[in-house]
Amino acid sequence: MTQDWPYPLWIAHRGAGLLAPENTLAAFRMGARYGYRAFECDVKLSADDVPFLMHDAGLERTTGEAGLAGARRWDELSRLDAGSWHSRLYAGEPLPSLKAVATFLQRNGFALDLEIKPTPGLEAHTGAVVASEVVRLWHGQPQVPLLSSFQPESLRAAFDTAPKLPRALLVDTLPADTIDRALQLRCVALITNHKLMDAALVARIHAAGLRAMVYTVNEPQRAQELRAWGIDGLVTDAVDRFSPL
Repeated sequence: MTQDWPYPLWIAHRGAGLLAPENTLAAFRMGARYGYRAFECDVKLSADDVPFLMHDAGLERTTGEAGLAGARRWDELSRLDAGSWHSRLYAGEPLPSLKAVATFLQRNGFALDLEIKPTPGLEAHTGAVVASEVVRLWHGQPQVPLLSSFQPESLRAAFDTAPKLPRALLVDTLPADTIDRALQLRCVALITNHKLMDAALVARIHAAGLRAMVYTVNEPQRAQELRAWGIDGLVTDAVDRFSPL
């Protein structure tokens, strides 16, 4: 199994994306308030190639605007309200750039699982730009983000751009060659839907020299089971239910 593993076991999903607007600095601060020291978030590119945080391809759900997020320039995206959809308390909360998130994480010594979430058709380009920006923004830092994605093209492009950055393959199904695909992509971890994970799969992943991680674990009994099997990372929405300490 891969030896050095700098990432905490507990990882707050989309910041703390249920208690505060997902993928915003408000959500990161909320997770930190509950003691979390590692966070997961989604990153995509604006039309002028600025990496920023958002899960969906479309703007509708979290900003109330219409159309593809990636079709707008950052100067326009940065002025959108990404908080009102969640609650009045967060009205006016902006979409954060990856640069802003990097500053927050580094000043507090927090870790990051950065999911590359490309606009459809821009898988390789997004992987390359995000990897390049991570190298620039985390230059000289003792810990760099784990780059994860469901898109093999994004992971390949990230490797070609910055081969020293750690990467993880995300999966929601489990074909027989899943572990082999993660190895071919030179990943250090495999992250599955927690419903796919069992003790035998954890053992197989570890035997292949990879770390085993899961999303999104919100029930205490399931978390306890996964920990007993030796899981290396649990992404959770329930930051108010699980103590990461």
